[in-house]
Amino acid sequence: MNIYNLFALCGGLAFFLFGMNVMSNYLEKMAGGRLESILKKMTSSKWKSLVLGAVVTIAIQSSSALTVMLVGLVNSGIMEIEQTVCVIMGSDFGTTLTAWILSLSGIRSDNFFISMLKPENFSPIVALIGVFMIMGGKSQKKKDIGTILCGFAVLMYGMTIMSNAVSPLAEMPQFQKILVAFDNPIIGVLIGTAFTGIIQSSAASIGVLQALSLTGSISVGMAIPLVMGANIGTCVTAILSGIGVSRKAKRVPAIHIGIKIIGTVAWLVLYFILRYLIRMPFFESTISSLGIAVFHSVFNVGTILFLLPFSGKLVVMAEKLVPLREEDAQSPQVLLDERLLLSPGLAVRQCREKTREMASLARDSFHQALALFEEYSKESAERISAMEEQLDYLEDELDTFLIRLSSRELADDDNNAVSEMLHSINDFERIGDHAINMTKLAQEMHTKKLKFSAEAEAELVVLRNALEEILIMTVDSFARDDDTEADKVEPLEEVIDDLTKEIKNHHVDRLQAGICRPELGILLTDYLTNCERVSDHCSNVAVCIIQTRNSSFETHSYLNELKNGNEPEFVDEFESFREKYQLPAYVPPKKKKKKGVDKDSVKGDRKKKKSPEKAAIQSAETVGRKEKAALKKQGVL
Repeated sequence: MNIYNLFALCGGLAFFLFGMNVMSNYLEKMAGGRLESILKKMTSSKWKSLVLGAVVTIAIQSSSALTVMLVGLVNSGIMEIEQTVCVIMGSDFGTTLTAWILSLSGIRSDNFFISMLKPENFSPIVALIGVFMIMGGKSQKKKDIGTILCGFAVLMYGMTIMSNAVSPLAEMPQFQKILVAFDNPIIGVLIGTAFTGIIQSSAASIGVLQALSLTGSISVGMAIPLVMGANIGTCVTAILSGIGVSRKAKRVPAIHIGIKIIGTVAWLVLYFILRYLIRMPFFESTISSLGIAVFHSVFNVGTILFLLPFSGKLVVMAEKLVPLREEDAQSPQVLLDERLLLSPGLAVRQCREKTREMASLARDSFHQALALFEEYSKESAERISAMEEQLDYLEDELDTFLIRLSSRELADDDNNAVSEMLHSINDFERIGDHAINMTKLAQEMHTKKLKFSAEAEAELVVLRNALEEILIMTVDSFARDDDTEADKVEPLEEVIDDLTKEIKNHHVDRLQAGICRPELGILLTDYLTNCERVSDHCSNVAVCIIQTRNSSFETHSYLNELKNGNEPEFVDEFESFREKYQLPAYVPPKKKKKKGVDKDSVKGDRKKKKSPEKAAIQSAETVGRKEKAALKKQGVL
């Protein structure tokens, strides 16, 4: 063996790791949020959790990646530590699949069909199919499948290079002397742990061992400790992921490494008994790549069966190793752990959950703000203020996280979901702002003991009911991704716009007739403006939902088509809502006249000064114009 063989060995390992990384990333991308739905099916059934852990690991081809994912989920409060134990055990079984595939390298046969099972024979065909799918595939899904196939081919090609590079070692006496050190099981475990910890892939270290086994120089006694060490070394990634997380989340890697160390100690005891006490000759025979895959599976399955009855004790062990401190109980819960970015599909679904929570919070805050006008409560006002603070926090966290997430490789559906959430979170936060505005109006009316007239209050009840419905429709359509429900939002928004105009005109008439008090003019204008803005934000969310379902959708042309009456369905919905939310029968009030005043003197007075009613009306209209100008300047209108 010369320096070129060493270069080839390192290059083969690089190809192997690169191919595995590509496969893992694109398998995870295609799985998308389904990983979350799988993980959320965790129940008290240990066996079901085992199967689910194995399935997820096979899907992403990495037990370390799953453990990192679990650290993020526990740190975000999405999963409890007790749920992770059996999932980790299942992931240890799922990771053995790669070793079984790599064992095909040891096939020796003159039969065409059997020889085609060798990686060096079928990997070029797999790569060719993958390239055709990438270059000729019309859908992103086909291109992703092609990339996975190419990644698999590169992985297998790397395995072939490593096998060819180490083949001269069989005839080197220096290599035989080195192997003597491997005959010591403790040293073998340490070497396996160190090598796997450096490359952070147990599959790759097992692959290198399988390549070495093809030289015929590796015995069963040498291979078993190396496999044990490789299983411990794979925990390094999880340990690193525990840096900077809550102590509760640090227990996940503690459980993972605890399982591996306990399993290794148990198997080493059995190893010493069988090899040194019973002296079974089996340990001195050479091992094949298939034999390594078999023991890798037996080690993990045996460890799982041994520790499964004690899964609760593993949690207790982790709690003792990583105890909670007093300051940990007071530290705020992480909303979205950055480790979730390693699994973009899962991260999208968690963002979706938090955005739904934000939507419900915005709806509830405005609902409670409207209720303050019927019965003011200081406790309710404080609760609305707390909701607004939570909405601000959610918007800041989600906005930052979603921007980072948008730079990741995402499936088309996930990419659309991220875009939809980025547009919607601002609207939900603004609804909370309007709830605060309404709370201040209610507080002012309560403090000054002001009340709208009976006629105005009857009209505002109709408006409030319409707002309740549009908020419910908007939040439900967002929560269920229902564009059919979203289609109903815009017609109702138009009805609400008409209602606010009618109520405003009626109020002006009542002011002129002296029925409504002049100081209520500005308050009612602010009330109506906030209601109209909330319906506008609901419309923005609904249009965004519709847009993400239709790639050819254009917002302005869509709204113009609706308002021009070119959409029969819109017209039908609009008429239905207009009939449902009709204001009480309106009789224009008679203008108030002053008795015993000369007409000429009245005319003279009108020229000299404005009546209090007109002054209030103009003041309200001026405030309305100023607010609209400010909103336009901010880009809200």
